[in-house]
Amino acid sequence: MENFTPYSAFLGGSLIGLSAALLMYFNGRIAGISGMIAGAFDFKNSEHHWRLFFLGGLILAAVIFNLFAPHVPATYSRSTLLLIISGVLVGYGTRLGNGCTSGHAVCGMARLSIRSIVATVTFMAVAILTVFITRHLLGILQ
Repeated sequence: MENFTPYSAFLGGSLIGLSAALLMYFNGRIAGISGMIAGAFDFKNSEHHWRLFFLGGLILAAVIFNLFAPHVPATYSRSTLLLIISGVLVGYGTRLGNGCTSGHAVCGMARLSIRSIVATVTFMAVAILTVFITRHLLGILQ
């Protein structure tokens, strides 16, 4: 199902950028979700509270959206095992790359971090290559 509209993409991207900018301004922290998750459950760290609130806000926003938006059922045409393997690989990649796409692409590139620019170019190149191989060469994701 595709229902992309430039307006919703602009609004969503603007809200993501605003939340990242506000977190940087008020807390001096980068809004990278993988780092937040890692730090949220480190109870020895005194900063785990704001991380839990930020992550809770992400979940709460999805719940509120679901209450007021037209219901769109989520359907998956792939196996549960493939989704689990994909999630594990993404998690491994975020640890390997010292951050996730939200941390590097949204926040790191905004700060003109060379490391984040290289990471984001690498993420995108690998994603493009993976889609090309799986869809066009192997015919897996049709």
